[in-house]
Amino acid sequence: MVDAMRIRTAIAISLLVSGCSGSGSDGAGDTGTAGTSDAGTMGTTGTGGTTVGGTATSASTGPAATDSSGAGSTTGAGSSTGSSTGGGDPVCDRWNADRANLSEGTWTGSLDTCDPGDLTDGGRQRALAVVNLYRFLADLPPVTDDAARNQKTQACALMMDKNGMLSHNPPMSWACYSAEGAEAAGKSNIALGVGAVASVDLFMVDPGNATTLGHRRWILSNSLGPIGLGGTPGAACMWVLGGSGDAGKPYVAWPPAGKFPLQAVAPNWTGIDETGWSIQSDAIDLSGAQVTITKDGAPLPVSVTQLSGGYGSQYAISMIPQGWNTTPGTYHVEVMGVATPIAYDVEVVDCGG
Repeated sequence: MVDAMRIRTAIAISLLVSGCSGSGSDGAGDTGTAGTSDAGTMGTTGTGGTTVGGTATSASTGPAATDSSGAGSTTGAGSSTGSSTGGGDPVCDRWNADRANLSEGTWTGSLDTCDPGDLTDGGRQRALAVVNLYRFLADLPPVTDDAARNQKTQACALMMDKNGMLSHNPPMSWACYSAEGAEAAGKSNIALGVGAVASVDLFMVDPGNATTLGHRRWILSNSLGPIGLGGTPGAACMWVLGGSGDAGKPYVAWPPAGKFPLQAVAPNWTGIDETGWSIQSDAIDLSGAQVTITKDGAPLPVSVTQLSGGYGSQYAISMIPQGWNTTPGTYHVEVMGVATPIAYDVEVVDCGG
């Protein structure tokens, strides 16, 4: 059993990038690796790649991606409309309903016997619900999970938890090593110090990954799904590579256009005001992007960073607020300097709770 203090204060996350060759944002069928980069300078790094003090570091590695198969992703999550604030609004209703119970469920495995076990008592279903909640807010179709990928990500989480570190290419010398777990490690967002449900919020804020925001971009990818969800009390693996989804959105913003819960700005111990708002696209080259954000006609300064390609989208930028925080109200975002100019309004609403 993982110590509660470790779950609360020792968190590390790691992400993957697709191979540099081939086509498509998810890298399915690609070969080769895209190198390794260290990210994150927040906090004091402890043993096993974890970080003490509620902050995070990560190491991103490009695994050799291969074709994968599974049930196709589902469709149908559209945008919501309704009153501008609080209760009775469809966005707030969905946010509060899907987050009413964020318990991790019960893990049936054992670190001592290297049993990957399973997530019962609704843990996996709640993790999937949070993934699809975020995709709903971004007007993306929901995804399904796949039984085979779930099983392999369970083995992945077992290895990460047992060894107290993260790797997309775990060596055979690792305790509780298995080929299934190693395969999932190479195709997953992985986290240490949190379970499967809590990891979704962490991936969406994505601390310590200023050059990629790769975890968030995979969850908001056009190509995502089906996914695998595995977890122990102290580690989580989310299979994201090789999806067959085809959402087809020209760009995906976070926060997205339309209603956006204030509570999604900082769903855990840090928030997107620190890690950045973002825009990702498979079709629009954002390399020359010039961004302006205004609220009530007043300009709000941001620091714009070009993000590395291949993490769930071909192109992406982050926009980190400079001297301001996201509060309820309407923000107008414009992106110029690109072939297809982008403009949208984000209405931040307080959903309570």
